[in-house]
Order: sequence, then C-alpha cells, then structure tokens
Amino acid sequence: MSVTAAQGFEAAGVAVGLKSTGKPDVAVVVNRGPLKVGAAVFTSNRAKANPIMWSEQVIADGTVEAIVLNSGGANCFTGSFGFQTTHQTAEKAAELLDVSAGDVLICSTGLIGTGDEVFRAKVLDGTEKAIAELSADGGEAASLAIMTTDSKPKRSVVSRDGWTIGGMAKGAGMLAPGLATMLVVITTDAVLTAEQADAVLRGATRTTFDRLDSDGCMSTNDQVTLMVSGASGVTPDLTAFAEALAEVSADLSRQLQGDAEGASHDITIEVVNAASEDDAVVVGRSVARNNLFKAAIFGNDPNWGRVLAAIGTTDAAFDPYDVDVWMNGVRVCTAGGPDAPREDVDLTPRATHLVIDLKVGEASATILTNDLTHDYVHENSAYSS
Repeated sequence: MSVTAAQGFEAAGVAVGLKSTGKPDVAVVVNRGPLKVGAAVFTSNRAKANPIMWSEQVIADGTVEAIVLNSGGANCFTGSFGFQTTHQTAEKAAELLDVSAGDVLICSTGLIGTGDEVFRAKVLDGTEKAIAELSADGGEAASLAIMTTDSKPKRSVVSRDGWTIGGMAKGAGMLAPGLATMLVVITTDAVLTAEQADAVLRGATRTTFDRLDSDGCMSTNDQVTLMVSGASGVTPDLTAFAEALAEVSADLSRQLQGDAEGASHDITIEVVNAASEDDAVVVGRSVARNNLFKAAIFGNDPNWGRVLAAIGTTDAAFDPYDVDVWMNGVRVCTAGGPDAPREDVDLTPRATHLVIDLKVGEASATILTNDLTHDYVHENSAYSS
C-alpha cells in the first residue's frame, strides 16, 4: 500500500491527460494527523523547478498537510506563469482540504521548459479529482501516477514495534545525487517532532538516495519528503526509527537503480579502507561517472584499468600503485598491477559488484550506478519527441 501503509494517510492517483498514454498523472497524499509534521530535502541544482522553490518555503515551519504531485510536465523554466501554476495548485488543494496553502507541498516531473494554460487546467483538474478519490487504499494508485519513463512503480514498507514507514518513489533517468534523487514521498505514523523528522530524513538520504548516481545527471525537480502523522501514538526509539527509515530509503534507491533507463547492469561500487568517508564517496563517484568504465561493463569487459584511471582524477588520499580491485568476487588488480586473468570474471549477470581497496584507513562507502548502453542513448535522444 506504499504511502498509505502507515496510519493517518490517504492518497489517490488519477489520469487527466498530462501523459499522452492516458495513464494516471496526478497524485495527492494527505496527512490526516493528529500530527502534521513534515521534512524534505531538495536538489542542490541551482536550476530549480517552480515546485521546488514553492516547497522550500512550505517546509520551513515543519508543518505539512498534503502533497500534490504531477507527472507529464516538470513546470521548470516556465517563468512567472509556472510559479503561478504551482501556487494555484496549492491553493486548490488547500481549499478542498480546508487547510492552508502554505502547508501544501508541490512536486512535478517530466519535460523541462513546457507549460501552458492547458497544462495548468489539467493539473488543477487532477488535484480536484484526486482529492475526491482520496482513500486509505490509494497508495498504489498514487505510486502509479508519479511515473514518467519508469517501467514499474517503486514502493516500500517497514513496520516496527507498533509504527510503520511507507514510501513511494519515481525515477529512471537524471539519477544523480544532490541531497535527493527524483521524487520520493515517505510517510510514518510514529510520533516525531519536526526537528527529529528533519534529522532522520537527512541522515537516511545521505547514505542512500544521495549515493545513487546512475547517469551523473542532476534533475531540477528532485525532492524527498517525509510526512509524520503520529497516528500510531507510539514514540519510537530514534535510533531504531532512523535505521528503519534508512532501510526504506535504501530499498527505494535499489528499485530506482534497477529501473534506470536502458540499463543492463546494476553496479554496486564499494570503496573500502579509505582515509575518510568523504574520500570513499568521491572515489566511488569518480568511477560511477566514468563513461569508459560504464561502457566496458555494458560490454561485459572487466577493464580494471579504467577504474584506476577514474579514481586517479580525485584528490582522495591513496597510492594508485597500492590499490586492489575486485570485480564480481575476482581480484583483477593488486597493488596497482594485474592479478587474476580477466576471463575469470563473469559480468553477464545484471548485478555487478566492484570493490576498490584503497589501503589507507578504515572508512568505506557504497555508490550505486548503472552501465552505459545503446538503449540509454536512444531513449534520451528521443525524450521530447
């Protein structure tokens, strides 16, 4: 049931013609309380969509009553008309829910730079129709409505000690970190303050969504939201809650990775024995964004030389001539030189595991990425056609 698995939430997803396919394209998630706590993290891209600019203002007081999401149009670089559309969407939801527009988050996803009166009318119509269909069983419909090039919805639920966390996500391209990755809504019926919600969300995002780097392209619309109803009446151990939230976030991140546009390999890059966690992240990300490495994996070629070439571009502390590299359990490089024969490595499975041992400390980090394929290029060459 996704975002309605937790008590105190209703959701819906409807089709109003924003997508040419006729599939659902507007979703609404409403927090019925008793708490109306919210937290969110946003793209760090300086080029921000109108919904991001609006939602950054809404979240400032830690109160969120509802969130409206549309697919089929990013509402980004659409000028004052676009911001007015976002504002009007929040006002429409507020009027129908009898809440303040300043407590309604807005998310959009789709093609950048398009938006007109027809788009606005459909978003407003979808908001009205979705609110009319709100139910405690509406989480699945909502998760379908936020999809764009996704081939499947992404949902996750974890329950612990009388409270539940449920989440939904969309994302298949432009998956790169910047506090968040694509659109994610997470709900819980645990009792948390706004300060606690913000802290645990940022903690979970830092090690999950922010380390999904599928294609190195950062969106203008990325947002991860946590809504807290407190409907269970249970105040959780904060450490246990943080672990559960990280579990949901990691699950959704893996689902995003597995549905990346055109990908044929899901690559886990594990950097170990680094001098610091930051070093481990920057080393892992250098490989995740290296097109030569990603193309080699697409061709099932265990070209570990491209790994060393990529990590050598960073300022992380390590000796390039004392690095070990494993590919799918085979050590292909030791101390910066050849080890097992390349033919010993089987890269035909979709799951690909790369381990980079820097041998300078005890810190580690894991980055998720995908290979670079013909299908990825084809899909993104025709995205707006």
